[in-house]
Amino acid sequence: MDYGLVTIKFVLGMICLIFQINISGKSNLAPNSAIDQVQNYVLGGIIGGIIYNNDVTVLQFLMVLLIWTVIVFIIKFAKEHNNVVHKIVDGQPRLLIKNGQLLVDNCMRAGITANELMFRFRRHGVYEVSQVKSGILEQNGQLVVIENDEQNVHFPIINDGQINQDVLELIHHDERWLNATVAKAGYRSINDIYLGEYIHGHLHLVAYPND
Repeated sequence: MDYGLVTIKFVLGMICLIFQINISGKSNLAPNSAIDQVQNYVLGGIIGGIIYNNDVTVLQFLMVLLIWTVIVFIIKFAKEHNNVVHKIVDGQPRLLIKNGQLLVDNCMRAGITANELMFRFRRHGVYEVSQVKSGILEQNGQLVVIENDEQNVHFPIINDGQINQDVLELIHHDERWLNATVAKAGYRSINDIYLGEYIHGHLHLVAYPND
């Protein structure tokens, strides 16, 4: 085994790893979505599968890393600038329970069985569906449970310039109201909003920087 070649590949792999962490805006490789998990698997497969293969030159190894890094960057750019791509790649929160009513169709689309759903509720200290004001399944698989005695929706209405339709419906408003509220606050459109939260009956907005 050529240890010098392996060392060079290790260094290149580490540099690529650090670079991908930086362009993804994260401090580590912990997955926040399915695409993050895929990215980790592919990068691990590239480094682990090629690094000990002496038939693969440093240049070839570098080109493979470069191609994958470019693909990751393109996906990241597309997600940030196209709502459709963002929804396809990362998905969106799904409302499973609304005002104590179980939305079976949404549960089935999310692949959540009744047994799994009730198990998750029990972990939150909830033992009856009627006790739940809303149950929202996040993109990373976490279940947000809001009980009937809670007043606030613990989930943003606007994320990265995109409307969370389930939460909007949960607070009994529509897109016309949301657009009017955003315009009244002095913003051109919802696309200008980085984060929008509904707290105590009021919409709190945080906009993107002007530049």
